[in-house]
Amino acid sequence: MRRSLTALILASLAISSVAPIANAQVQQPDIIQEHWYHSYATLTLDVNAWADDYPEIVNLLVVGYTELGRNLWMLQISDWSQENKPDGTPKDVVYIDGGHHGNEHLGTELAFLTAEFYIEGWSNGDQNVIDVLTTTELHILIMLNADGNDFDTRWNVNQVDLNRNYDHYWNTCPTTQPGSSAFSESETLANSIYMNEVVPHADLYVTMHTGVWIMLYPWGKWPEQPSDWELFHFIRDEVNSNISEIPIQNANQGLYPNCGTSRDYGYGVMGYPTFTFETDDEQWLPGTVEALSERLGEELDVMKYLIENVWYWRARLSIQSLELDGNEVRLNVSNLGRASTTNATLAYITEEGDLWLPRGSDPNSSPCGEGLESLDVLMAAEGGFGYNFSSPGCGFGVNATNETELILDFGDAPFSSIGGEFHLVYQKRVIDASTWVSEPVNGSVVDYVSTSGRSLSSPSLFLSMICVILAAVKTRNGK
Repeated sequence: MRRSLTALILASLAISSVAPIANAQVQQPDIIQEHWYHSYATLTLDVNAWADDYPEIVNLLVVGYTELGRNLWMLQISDWSQENKPDGTPKDVVYIDGGHHGNEHLGTELAFLTAEFYIEGWSNGDQNVIDVLTTTELHILIMLNADGNDFDTRWNVNQVDLNRNYDHYWNTCPTTQPGSSAFSESETLANSIYMNEVVPHADLYVTMHTGVWIMLYPWGKWPEQPSDWELFHFIRDEVNSNISEIPIQNANQGLYPNCGTSRDYGYGVMGYPTFTFETDDEQWLPGTVEALSERLGEELDVMKYLIENVWYWRARLSIQSLELDGNEVRLNVSNLGRASTTNATLAYITEEGDLWLPRGSDPNSSPCGEGLESLDVLMAAEGGFGYNFSSPGCGFGVNATNETELILDFGDAPFSSIGGEFHLVYQKRVIDASTWVSEPVNGSVVDYVSTSGRSLSSPSLFLSMICVILAAVKTRNGK
């Protein structure tokens, strides 16, 4: 009798998946949740219930529509009572999407389970989850291709492969169904707008798929390793040593050449560290005998590692000491992050707001800065216009988890221990598209060396006596 009742419930949900939502206050039963893939209807029930039950941590937005007019539901999950971290710095940002391919249901469920873990963990008072949501924002779009999901097809309703429709070397690989142009489909266009307007500075982007048990990092177009290979290799080694044996490879080598993907767009255009997370393809029956939370438990553990360590997925420069000797600045800089940076410099802001930069080793023929009047102008230039990081003495790089010592010449900069302030300006990662940051230098590490306190700053007594004797001898010889 119980088996017949379960079958009846599953059949009714399958029918309702293409029907309008009558009441978003009723969640699907746990027996369905754990053993049946989401339709657009059941997902709508679940995300609305989360928003109703946990308004302190869940914002639910509609960020666009599918080609058939279904909502693209975006979950924003964080402790919204705090805008920033407890130390006042901005929260780290994680962006996750699932369901590019409508028939890759386990990838969609992995995105759902990631949201569920942090929402339920908060509800249950899990301190690790509370700590994450205090310092991190999760942005999760669980089902991008809702039309394809309900029709159980890879494509969207226009027969386009959404994961070949992004504006990064669009339609330059052997592929099928990339669309008529980059972002020709409403789903991918909405996703790109959210990336650019809401999470342009994301510290991690993971897109969920199904087919081969593997995690793929850029590039899909080329077999060469990406610029930030150190970061991707570190994550690979940590995951494989401590969490899962899932293969983690460059997408071109690990799968096949692929262009116009959201992964490569996220890295190559937005500058995020990105992964395609592929679950295996044991998913072709409409339901699953094994509970989804157990079926994807290992994959969820990998996601928890990526999210809980997101602070490290960029360069994190920290000035250990800054010593001013005349107009020379001696720096000791450590990189606490797992990504290198090749573009960094030190800027000095006077009390009046004037910007001073290092002048380089040959300021007459190769000035570092030209026409830069403020830090805002420098940040807008992003090192590519008006400031020459490549000129010796202007900028510097620091490898991942490493440190460097250097001397910068600031020429005639009017240093003052009263009103001036140093700023460290650098890129979060090596990739050209990566975000730039400007961080004030803690005044406690700045040391102003007094010229009068240096050795031999005035003639010693011994040297003075020698001078007197030599003068006397010269006078006698002259006579």
